[in-house]
Amino acid sequence: MPIQIKHFIITFLFSCTLIGHSQTGEIENGNRVKDSIESYLTKASEAINTSQLATALENITQAKKLALQNQDITYRAKTNRVLAELYLELGDLKSAREQITNAIKIQTEQEDEIALADSYNICGSINTKLRAFETAEKHLNLAFSLIEKNNLERLEGPVKINIGLLALEMDQPEIAIQHFNIGLPKIDSLDQSYYKAKLYINKAKAQMALGLLDEAIITNDLAMQIGAEMGYFEIQSESFEVYSQIYEQKQEFQTSLLNLRSHQQFKDSLFNINKEIIAQDARAKLNLGDEKVKIKKLEHVNKQQQKSLKLGRLTTILSIALITILSLLTLSLYKNNNLRARANELLQSKNTELILAKENAERASEAKVQFLSTITHELRTPLYAVTGLTHLLLEESPTPNQKEHLNSLKFSGEYLLSLINNILDLNKLEANKVELENTSFNLQKRINDVLIALGKSAKDRNNRLHYEFDKSIPTKLKGDPLKISQILINLIGNSIKFTQNGDIWIKVKMINRINNKVFLNFEIKDNGVGISNKKQQSIFENFTQGSVQINRKFGGTGLGLSIVKNLLSLMDSEIKLESELGQGSRFHFDLKFEVFEDVVSSYQEEAKKIDYTVMIDKKVLVVEDNKINQLITRKILEKNKMLCDVADNGDIAVNKAKNNEFDLILMDIHMPGISGIEATRQIREFNTEIPIVALTAVTLDDNLDEFYNNGFNDIIPKPYKTEEFFTKLHKALSKKQTTSS
Repeated sequence: MPIQIKHFIITFLFSCTLIGHSQTGEIENGNRVKDSIESYLTKASEAINTSQLATALENITQAKKLALQNQDITYRAKTNRVLAELYLELGDLKSAREQITNAIKIQTEQEDEIALADSYNICGSINTKLRAFETAEKHLNLAFSLIEKNNLERLEGPVKINIGLLALEMDQPEIAIQHFNIGLPKIDSLDQSYYKAKLYINKAKAQMALGLLDEAIITNDLAMQIGAEMGYFEIQSESFEVYSQIYEQKQEFQTSLLNLRSHQQFKDSLFNINKEIIAQDARAKLNLGDEKVKIKKLEHVNKQQQKSLKLGRLTTILSIALITILSLLTLSLYKNNNLRARANELLQSKNTELILAKENAERASEAKVQFLSTITHELRTPLYAVTGLTHLLLEESPTPNQKEHLNSLKFSGEYLLSLINNILDLNKLEANKVELENTSFNLQKRINDVLIALGKSAKDRNNRLHYEFDKSIPTKLKGDPLKISQILINLIGNSIKFTQNGDIWIKVKMINRINNKVFLNFEIKDNGVGISNKKQQSIFENFTQGSVQINRKFGGTGLGLSIVKNLLSLMDSEIKLESELGQGSRFHFDLKFEVFEDVVSSYQEEAKKIDYTVMIDKKVLVVEDNKINQLITRKILEKNKMLCDVADNGDIAVNKAKNNEFDLILMDIHMPGISGIEATRQIREFNTEIPIVALTAVTLDDNLDEFYNNGFNDIIPKPYKTEEFFTKLHKALSKKQTTSS
């Protein structure tokens, strides 16, 4: 018996020692947890201001976990306040209002005036967005009174911005500007760059509402400068939108459109697409917080009740139970920490892999864009020589037989240019971002040109082409003739390639006509090798052919049918296929056109109105490093009685423009030495009047702003149609003559 008592005393004292050490450790751990929560919340607020929303979400998540685990109601409120800022940035106003309401309730009970000033300011901003103006005004006034009472300088500027925003939303721009002007010195003195940019943007909106458009542009420039320097994507996007609205009011619609496109590029960027993903992730990670608190409270009450019951039991049983619980808890915590550490390592490893994969994908995408930009320039430069020489030969009174061949060469050159563009923009085709032209054309002649261009290929394979065209189809239709040619060339060329000593039928018939719209059916049928049922499911995919053997035997890239499918989808149509191995294939589709009688293309129509006497004896400087292109452009100009001088590179062009009088400069872009853009910029330093037209083979989709901003008057992409070339030259020379007189 004495030995048992001795064992009990030792056991009890050991348990008390463990409890004492545990309490001391809990106090130290609590202080570390509070410091960690503060650090996470500070990082989250900074990340929200710089639009790094994913980083903000991760820090808020960590802060909320720690606050819930330690049941710290003060930091729960602070976490709710920062989470409300995140939801406000994500546009989830309902969730933002719920979080800030919870924060204000807790901080009001604790009489935490400094924290309440922050929360009231955010609550006012949220209610302004929700157009609950009375509630917004009430909370912003409460915030301002607490800021003055507690001398919170860092909040004076932000709350003035929100009061100004409220006035702006209530159609009181003069009052809004007053509040912005009051807040600016304080924001400036504290170097709060994010709030400074927000203030300038909204001040520009107020000036625009008052009709002060020039002042609004200057103010918006300041916001854009800060946004660009600090990397605030939301600021830059909103600034472009404000520019668009200002220039629209000034009726400068082209400038407005360019800014609207820039704004849309930001809206379509990966950053904005990810905002919704981040919002969903935030709800998934953080909406369960309150339920966890309730569960923890219930568990705490249950433990207290169990302890109360155990107090009535025998001391020996209580001690043994306590030791057992502590042992199990220690083992559980040890295992849990190991599991959590392994899970964190796995998550970090996966995150690193994802970052590397993303970076590799971005590098590959950049390399692809650079490659396509380079190869399209290299392809277009010789193609310019082909189309230019064809034009010159057509004007040399060729024989009828030669003229037919030259017209076929001209048509093939135009098609090749279209094919280069479509291969270059294959991703755009799949995303339906390629725009259709809408011009008049003769469908029957267009198909005849296609058949002439493909006639030699058919003859080489001993194939017979049978062409049936419905005579009831109107002579001229309205649509995109180049894309229709591309569809037909791909389909007919496909049939020629896979048919030997056979027949190919091309049929076009009218299905219906309603007022000025006609509905046509196109059919291309052959009795060639055919396509198996299995391959019919994948034949329209990129780089796909019937089999490896077919690829080796017939060649090709496997892009033709994919381009056909995407082009028809762009025209609200669908390609249909019927085929059997050894029996041939039948492709057919329907298209809708408008009847467009006696109308020519805009450039052809303008070309007919050109007064060519305006061009006689006009001095033109051709800046071009390719000797063949120099020869072609020079001959075309001199044939129209214009005086031509040539510069081999940008440096020579600048010197000639400085020392000679020219009426027009045709400027290439990619040249040895300085580029055409840099040469134009230097010429504009001493001559702002002379028309400068870019004559270039570069892709223009993403470079229009750069051309116009650096002094170009117009752009002619190579290879060009003669009508477009002379129309733009006439326009530039006529404008200069009008300005001079």
